[in-house]
Amino acid sequence: MSIGGIDIITLAAMLMAASTPVLLAATGELVAEKSGVLNLGVEGMMIMGAVAGFAAAVATGSPVLGFIAGALAGALMATLFAFLTQIFLSNQVATGLALTLFGLGLSALIGKGYEGVRPPPTAKLDFGPLADIPVIGPILFSHDWIVYASILLVAVVWFVLRYTRAGLILRAVGESHDAAHALGYRVVAVRFAALGFGGALAGLGGAYLSLVRVPQWTEGMTAGAGWIALAIVVFASWRPWRVLLGAYMFGGITALQLQLQAAGYAIPVHILSMAPYVITIVVLVILSALHRHGVQAAPASLGKSFHASS
Repeated sequence: MSIGGIDIITLAAMLMAASTPVLLAATGELVAEKSGVLNLGVEGMMIMGAVAGFAAAVATGSPVLGFIAGALAGALMATLFAFLTQIFLSNQVATGLALTLFGLGLSALIGKGYEGVRPPPTAKLDFGPLADIPVIGPILFSHDWIVYASILLVAVVWFVLRYTRAGLILRAVGESHDAAHALGYRVVAVRFAALGFGGALAGLGGAYLSLVRVPQWTEGMTAGAGWIALAIVVFASWRPWRVLLGAYMFGGITALQLQLQAAGYAIPVHILSMAPYVITIVVLVILSALHRHGVQAAPASLGKSFHASS
């Protein structure tokens, strides 16, 4: 099934894989922002996850250990951010930007010895006869386990935020850290946990980039995916299922530009490469404007420092 030389089934299948890194990072950032912390270091956490995951997978021959290493690297970067902003009360915006610059520089240094190296392959799950179902099979049952885990994580985050005591505490801290503190909740500990979780997912998304999406290490390979993840959280009005929608929209545009290149359309490659970012930003702005009335507002304490003595 093709339209204008573009295979629609292949495009839909590519969409899911292309969306996964951004979906993981955006889901993690949503949890962090729900706790009232604005972390602009997503790009830095993703790139550190990419290089750490790649290095670990190459050294051990196990992509699973690579994914674990990527998640740990992202969590460590987030913990550093948490110490600076929650213990030393540094400015969250400035610290997040510094974290991104630090991650980009450190990853370039670590990754020098891994340029031109191929990582061990990540196997796709075997769904048996399901994968042979026309149209649906190639789209839904032809991916690796991380793709399905990313969707499951969105469902888990939605459930925890909506129906559990832990989710209620997280949202209370994000809405009013002073009121949460007065009720006896440990605001700093909650924010540390939320940031660590968000960092782990960003690092996992980065590892997926270097081990699956583009199975090689390239300096700066996240190419702004962290910033797109931040934009998607705002577009989603801090709601998990809208994060899934925004990430899949970005993935769809990314997959489309690759298909256009493969189909031989006479469009400059530089325009095609920047198209997913430009179109995603434009669509996010339009949709945000259309849904401005009646959407959930940002957590009231977002970006504000917490003083235990207050």
